[in-house]
Amino acid sequence: MLRGSETLVRHLARAALLGITLLPALVYLFTAYSSSKQMISDDAKVQAKRANTVIAANPEVWRYVSERVIDQIAVVRHEQTRTVLIDANGNVLAAIGTACRGLCIADQAQLLDFGSAVGELRVEADLTPIVVRGAVFVGQGILVGILLIWLFTQYVLLPLDRTRLANIELAFYEPLTNLPNRRLLMDRLDRALVASARSQQFGALIILDLDHFKILNDTQGYDVGDCVLVEVSKRLVANVRAKDTVSCLGGDEYVVIVEDLGGDAAAAAGYAEMIAEKFHRALNQPYVISPDNQSHHTTPSIGLTLFRGHDVSRDVLFKQADLALYQAKHAGRNTIRFFSPEMQAVIESRSAMETALRHGLQEHEFQLFYQPQVDQDGQVTGAEALLRWMPAGKPAVPPDKFIPLAEDTGLIIPIGLWVMETACAQLRAWEGGAQDKLQIAVNVSACQFHQPDFVEQVGDVLRLTGANPSRLKLELTESVVLGNVEEVIEKMEQIRSLGVTFSLDDFGTGFSSLSYLKRLPLDQLKIDQSFVRDIPEDPNDAAIVRAIIAMSYSLGIQVIAEGVETEAQRDFLKENGCTHFQGYLFGKPASIGEWTDARSSPAIANTDMLI
Repeated sequence: MLRGSETLVRHLARAALLGITLLPALVYLFTAYSSSKQMISDDAKVQAKRANTVIAANPEVWRYVSERVIDQIAVVRHEQTRTVLIDANGNVLAAIGTACRGLCIADQAQLLDFGSAVGELRVEADLTPIVVRGAVFVGQGILVGILLIWLFTQYVLLPLDRTRLANIELAFYEPLTNLPNRRLLMDRLDRALVASARSQQFGALIILDLDHFKILNDTQGYDVGDCVLVEVSKRLVANVRAKDTVSCLGGDEYVVIVEDLGGDAAAAAGYAEMIAEKFHRALNQPYVISPDNQSHHTTPSIGLTLFRGHDVSRDVLFKQADLALYQAKHAGRNTIRFFSPEMQAVIESRSAMETALRHGLQEHEFQLFYQPQVDQDGQVTGAEALLRWMPAGKPAVPPDKFIPLAEDTGLIIPIGLWVMETACAQLRAWEGGAQDKLQIAVNVSACQFHQPDFVEQVGDVLRLTGANPSRLKLELTESVVLGNVEEVIEKMEQIRSLGVTFSLDDFGTGFSSLSYLKRLPLDQLKIDQSFVRDIPEDPNDAAIVRAIIAMSYSLGIQVIAEGVETEAQRDFLKENGCTHFQGYLFGKPASIGEWTDARSSPAIANTDMLI
């Protein structure tokens, strides 16, 4: 909404522009009128001299008439019995009789009758066309003035007005949805805060966006995505009051300002959450927008916070609503979260950890620990490289605390590259020793694997370190495969051509599908420890493990079980055909120095010394 001063200035500017437009036309009309009047006067005198013939017996009288009357004629008016000569000021100069002999002259309000001494005045021409000509000239001037005004209005004023309106649209409204943009939203929020301070009623700031909207754009095309955004806008507007504001900040992010929720905080929170629930239900309905009536689905994540007056600034309000939106995303998406101080503390802690994580990467605070992998005879066949964060002067940070944060922030990409370089350097260092035949398994995140240059990164690391590619094993999770399976298979084949092998980690915990499992160039499946933990007691876990082992061998894929901590677990796995194991029963993760010292021989003799 524009401010009142801006509106006044706009109206004054338009009035000035209109005045400037009309001025030439008014000047033209005035000039036409003056010119026509002068033309009548001039033509009257010229034609009177030319058309009237005076036969004067007395030259003195004729001289008087010609000098004092004829040169001052401005208007000639014909009456029934005479012709009246009038000057420019409307004074009667002379009345010339046309039906009798004689001439009358107006002089000092007295009529001097010269009688027949003057002789006969004969009017040979009608001077009326002189007046008509002047009237036509004035009429033409008016028409030209009107034409000028019309042309200026059509080709100057209206285009300028349309341009001004278009500029207002661009400046204050988002082009696709025609909703207020960020600039107008800030103005509306400022007004809402002022009104809230005056009325002491609460309002709510609601931020929402669409879950996985990029996938919809990528798979269905941007035309479909744009249509969905427009439909989302309509549904949001349909679920608020006229005095509330729905705005679009670009893309799939929307902000709603709800005002006048009452003076009670608890009740206002309930009203705000009810409105958010209406949004949630409306946006969960299918979108039928394609020409073939195909329906599309998307879900919203919503964050909201309350405000009253200027208790907190505009920027803080947006930060609070954003934090609530982040919590909704973190909670699994398609949900609603309300801002709270506790939420603020969690986010601030996360922000501090992100800063420390970046610092740790720069200061080389990460280390690789290695956990042995053994075969059914207890021989070490390799190790899994496990990342550890050891901040200087502080306790070690558990992987489940910082790995998800690294993935969310994208730091997992440089960290993952460092892990691969360090593991390959260790493979190179083992060559020619007791661990010459061991493999090292390196975990690769979905974000890292889907980097466009990931294949080149693997090749560069192998060349720079000189490691044997056959001794490097990349462990992928099912999240890597979800999406474009063909692209994943192609990239895996390119890496396998280098000599590197693949293992599918945490198998059975996601959405495993035989349709893609049989196509992936896998060398190994890793049974997740959640199934291994309870196999001696839980018949369901036991059945799942048997099925995984049988399926893997039918596909020609090796099986390794992780999280093996007891002999009972190991025995069950061996009895059902599992030949490779990893877990505390065979050794805990340890630094490379401790790991190498404990395994100077390929056989596992004493695992208790590992920490």
